[in-house]
Amino acid sequence: MRNFGLSCGAGNNHMHEDSTFGFKGFAMLFALLVIVLAGSQSEPGGRFDLLTKIVRKVPPGKVVKSPTTTTPISTSPTPIATAPTTTTPTTTDTSNTLYTELTAVSSSFDPTTSLVASWGSGGIAASSAPDPVGAFRFICGAGHLLRDDPIVYPGQPGKSHLHQFYGNLSVDAGSTYASLRQNGGSSCEFGNGSNAVNRSAYWMPAMLDGKGNVVRPDYISIYYKRRPITDPKCSLTSGDPRAEGDCVPLPNGLRFVFGYDMLTNKAPTGSFSFNCDGPTAVAGHYATITQAMANCPTAPTNGVYNRLGAVIAAPSCWDGKNLDSANHRDHVAYMVLNGYTGLWACPPTHPKLIPSFQLGAWYTIDANLGTWRLSSDEMMPGAAPGSTFHADWFGGWDNQVQAMWMDNCINKQLNCSGGDLGNGKQIRGAGGPPGWVANPRLVPIPS
Repeated sequence: MRNFGLSCGAGNNHMHEDSTFGFKGFAMLFALLVIVLAGSQSEPGGRFDLLTKIVRKVPPGKVVKSPTTTTPISTSPTPIATAPTTTTPTTTDTSNTLYTELTAVSSSFDPTTSLVASWGSGGIAASSAPDPVGAFRFICGAGHLLRDDPIVYPGQPGKSHLHQFYGNLSVDAGSTYASLRQNGGSSCEFGNGSNAVNRSAYWMPAMLDGKGNVVRPDYISIYYKRRPITDPKCSLTSGDPRAEGDCVPLPNGLRFVFGYDMLTNKAPTGSFSFNCDGPTAVAGHYATITQAMANCPTAPTNGVYNRLGAVIAAPSCWDGKNLDSANHRDHVAYMVLNGYTGLWACPPTHPKLIPSFQLGAWYTIDANLGTWRLSSDEMMPGAAPGSTFHADWFGGWDNQVQAMWMDNCINKQLNCSGGDLGNGKQIRGAGGPPGWVANPRLVPIPS
C-alpha cells in the first residue's frame, strides 16, 4: 500500500465557509470520493479502512497497526511517535511500575560531591555516530580476593574458588543489593577508594601464575552500551520490524553469572576470549591462555612487557520479571538471530533490552606465562588454561548517577569514556590508575 497522508487541524475539521465554493467545490469533492472508492476496491482493506484508522481517536500510547499488505518490508527506520524523554524511572527512591525491580536505596552520601567537571573543562562527549549505540566507559583497579560468591553461594563464606573482585570494596558472601548500596568504596575510583557512586560488584576467577601467586590485573575496562531509547529498534511497539527489544535501564537488584558454566558444565553463555597487547603482541581472539601465549611474547621490549587481556561480554536481554534464577543465568539472555529477517534481537522470552557491558581485565605478563591459569581451572581437572573463564555482576549503582549516564551517554548516543557522564560531569578518579600498572602485581595466594 502506498503511503497516505492526511492533514487535519484540531478543532478545524469543518468545511471552510466561502462564497466561491459553489458547484466547482462540489465537483472536486465528488471526484475525490470516486478516487478513494476506486482505491478501496483494489487494495486489501481499502483506503476507507485506512482513513478510519487515521481519524478515529487513538488513546495515548496505543499503537494502531495498518492493514496487512504484501508490500515488501521497508529497510528505513520507522520513527517513534511519542518516545519517552527518559528511561530512568529509578532516579527516585521508589520502585517503578514498568518492570520488576527492588526499591532503590539512597547513597549514604551526596553523590554529586564525587563528580568533577568532565576532563577539567566540563565539555560534553562527542557523538558515537555512525555507531548506533551510546557508550559509557570507565576503568577499575583490582579490589580484594576472597573465596566467596554472593550470587552462587550466598551466606556461605569460603565455599567458592578464589575470586578477584572489582568495584565495591565491601562485597563478600553475605552481600545483598541493600548492603552493596549502603557500604563500601569502589576500586573503580583511583585514589583513596572513597568514591562510591558505583557500588556495583564485578568478579571473576583469580589469575594464578603457577608459582604460588595471584597475578593482579593492571586495570579493568568496563564498557556499557545500548541503543538510545528514541531508536525504533529500542521498542517492540515502534512499528520497526527490526526492533531488538523494549529498552530499559538496569533494574535495581539485578545480578547474573555469564561465561563458562561451573554449575552444570553446559555450553558457556556469551562470548569470552583472551587477547594480547603490547610492543610485540599479535592481537586476536584466543580461546585459551595457551593460544594467546603463542601470540604474546614474554620477553620485554625496552623494558616494556606485553599484556594479556581476559575479555568477556555480559548478556543484553532480560525477562523483565526475575532479578535472579536458579542457575543465575536463565533470567537473562543474549540476542539471537532471527531466521526470517536475518537480524539479531532479544528472544521473545527475554524482551527487555538492558545496557550490556564488556569487561576486560589486562595483566602484565612475565616469563611464567606458560604456567598461568584461572582459579576455576583447578576445579575442572584437565581443563585447558583459561577455558573456564566466567564472571559475575551484582548491580549497585547510585540511581542518580546511573540516570546521568543513561540519559546522556546512552540515550543521546554519545561516546563517553573515563567515567564521563555526558552532562559535563565525570566520576572522580574513573579515568585510569596511576602509571596503568598494578601495585603490587603479584600477591601470595591467600589461604
